[in-house]
Amino acid sequence: MPAETLSALPDSLLLRILELLPPRDRLGGARVCRRWRRLVQDKLLWRHTDLTSYKMTSKLLWHLLRNHLRGNLRTLRARGSLHSVRKQEVFSPALMQALGKQCPNFHHLCLTETDLRSLPYDCMPPSLTTLELSRCEIPSAWFQAPDSSQPPQAFPRIQRLIIRNVPAFSNQHLANIASQGTLKTLILSDTYRVTDGGIQTAAPLLGDLESLSLRQCNIGDSATHFIGRHMKRLRHLDLSGSSSLTDTGLPCLSSLANLEELHLQACCGLSPEAVTATCQALPRLKRLDLSRTGFNDRTTHQIQAGLPNCVVMCTTSSRDAKVES
Repeated sequence: MPAETLSALPDSLLLRILELLPPRDRLGGARVCRRWRRLVQDKLLWRHTDLTSYKMTSKLLWHLLRNHLRGNLRTLRARGSLHSVRKQEVFSPALMQALGKQCPNFHHLCLTETDLRSLPYDCMPPSLTTLELSRCEIPSAWFQAPDSSQPPQAFPRIQRLIIRNVPAFSNQHLANIASQGTLKTLILSDTYRVTDGGIQTAAPLLGDLESLSLRQCNIGDSATHFIGRHMKRLRHLDLSGSSSLTDTGLPCLSSLANLEELHLQACCGLSPEAVTATCQALPRLKRLDLSRTGFNDRTTHQIQAGLPNCVVMCTTSSRDAKVES
């Protein structure tokens, strides 16, 4: 587009164009002219900032905080250098505390491949309500509630916790976050240190949970007993990859009267009879995923026939068709 045509556009449209640009290109636009530099400073452009495609450094984040993120930031996505040859600390305690103080509306943090082992949890911004960690390292003492000497408003109250392939995440971490009583959504994937014992300890503290995903976790029949007993408000449950789950534990989920979605992908220890009987006891169930359970088309159609108000999904690969009615 010719420069004279761009200059004729109103600020509102130029802001929309800048919003669609990656942060690096957006910052480059500030060098075009004084008008563009003013627009790049607009706080609306920096509310939701995605930096995952860049090699981040602490110096760069400090620069962004001082010049663009301060007072504006709502969501931050970033990638660390955990698997780089030259490892650098990206999120220092001072930087995290500065984000908390200077960005009071900062509520969603998503980190990938970041080493957080030197970062105390009490340095996390207290405004956070959603925390996502993928392929990160965390210290053993994370998620601990503050002691009585700390003001409650100075500690994050996480409502949505998403942990994917974080090897250190353990039963103790689960107990720590559950004890805060704020979780509404908990998604754990490839967290092999989380076991039936961890679910037993945490479940009584997760009565307000509405969405639970335990994909590829080390759990079995005992976990479903405590889920069914204590998590009565669940609307979404994903136990995909629970190879130890059998017909003994599945019926424990029949008490989840509010359950709308149940995912049992690759749960190969279940019989079609147990699946049908359990799901028939769930009055609000709308979606059932039985992909990669080993059920053939005939068996899947029989399950679907027994669940007329529920969509049954069953695929053996990503290219297979859904079985729906």
